[in-house]
Amino acid sequence: MSASSKIFERIHLPAEQYKTHFLEWIMPYSRNESMTKYAKRFAEQITEENPVIVGVSFGGMLAQEIARIIHCDKIILISSLKTPKEFSLFFKMTKALKLYRFLPINTINFTERLLMKNGTKKIKRTLSIYRKYLPLRSKRYLLWATRSFLHWKAQKNTVTMLRLHGDKDKIIPINKIGKCELIENGTHVMILTKSSIIQQHLLRYLS
Repeated sequence: MSASSKIFERIHLPAEQYKTHFLEWIMPYSRNESMTKYAKRFAEQITEENPVIVGVSFGGMLAQEIARIIHCDKIILISSLKTPKEFSLFFKMTKALKLYRFLPINTINFTERLLMKNGTKKIKRTLSIYRKYLPLRSKRYLLWATRSFLHWKAQKNTVTMLRLHGDKDKIIPINKIGKCELIENGTHVMILTKSSIIQQHLLRYLS
């Protein structure tokens, strides 16, 4: 949910055929802003007609919301959900018990800064990678994103869609996922670790 567009840096589409635009998360007005209202504001960044929208994880959910607002040619979901029915038991319980309200964001950010200053070289190297690809640390944004993720109510969407999902995804387990193109040994971060395979799927689908 806190990933920047840098997660797509290993995906290279032929510039003579495709024009790519990398979009960044915008700040929600409040932690209670609806996904629909957020998607309308987010979609203002999209200036091309009939775009193909690619979304990873929470971004895939937002892509589907955007497709209800503007005309899209296609949607590509990577490591994402198509319907709340695909939530794991963990997320269903977290929503039911409202445990997300106790997410210790300030404590997490403080601990990260402490480890970055005093941790081992391995810890510092790992945190540097997190900071590069997962830079969003705003409490307002993270509380909004967590709540929006868990309370998402998908609407029927008729836009042509490609789904890519890893068989080793522990965040959104494959056993809950509907029809998709399976990426062998793909985890929830396969956009980084399986980028060449994902790129092949994208090129084949777009062609």
